[in-house]
Amino acid sequence: MRTTVTGGTEERRPVRPSRRAGLRRRIVIALCLLLAGTLGAAGTAGYLTFVRPPANPPADACADGPRPGGRPVVVAAGASMTQGTLGADWVGDLRDRAEHRAFEFVNAGKNGDTSADLLQRLDRDVVACRPAAVTVLIGANDVRDGVPLQRYRDNLTAIVGRLKARTSARVALVSLPPIGEQIGSDLNRKAAGYNAALRETADRTGADYVPLNERMTDHLRRRGGDGAPYGFGFTLAFLAGARHYLLGHSWDEVARGNGLELLVDHLHLSDRGGAMVADLISEWLSRR
Repeated sequence: MRTTVTGGTEERRPVRPSRRAGLRRRIVIALCLLLAGTLGAAGTAGYLTFVRPPANPPADACADGPRPGGRPVVVAAGASMTQGTLGADWVGDLRDRAEHRAFEFVNAGKNGDTSADLLQRLDRDVVACRPAAVTVLIGANDVRDGVPLQRYRDNLTAIVGRLKARTSARVALVSLPPIGEQIGSDLNRKAAGYNAALRETADRTGADYVPLNERMTDHLRRRGGDGAPYGFGFTLAFLAGARHYLLGHSWDEVARGNGLELLVDHLHLSDRGGAMVADLISEWLSRR
């Protein structure tokens, strides 16, 4: 209603329907724009976190075989901790280090992979690159999915065997990081069996062993206290990606916001955790 005063008398007039309709339209448009912006931001964060391929994937680097006269190829094979779109990109870190510019680094990480998935795509994504060196960091999803330990061991053996039979590459098996930062948790006690199988496979097949779990575990023990209880889930992972890609937070800042240090969401690597991987692989590459 609109109120006017005429000659001391207050008169109420109804607001015109057209004005009410115009106000409703503006509200609806504003809400639609807000919703579209929110969905657009969520879609962007989801794509960058879960869908976007890593830098220099096999499909780009190796589709037509190695480049004549090109640099020796190092293939990093694994799952999301290697892909590096959710959490630190340690393969990119190595690529940027001056001491390793003689190599071409190919990122053959794929979100969600188990050891069986990696074995299935090994020829296409690793062997086809004719690598001089291969790192294998795989198994966290095997632990979480309850893949039987013997099947995991068999898959690792098949991966190393095929690499040695079809390439001349040096091969390194990288032990699995802690899953969550509670070292004594049931999940990490379970993961210890998979890491034991991984080390035994390296010894038996002649692959090198890179002690990532040991370095991270030592760091967490020196820090003291009991880490945050394991709580990985899609929502936490999505929010971690959104904070990084939309708000510009570093992976270390994301980790601290979740009460963690080496892992951003109890599973994927913070900047500090990624640097540990890169340092160990760098040491391995420097050995002849």
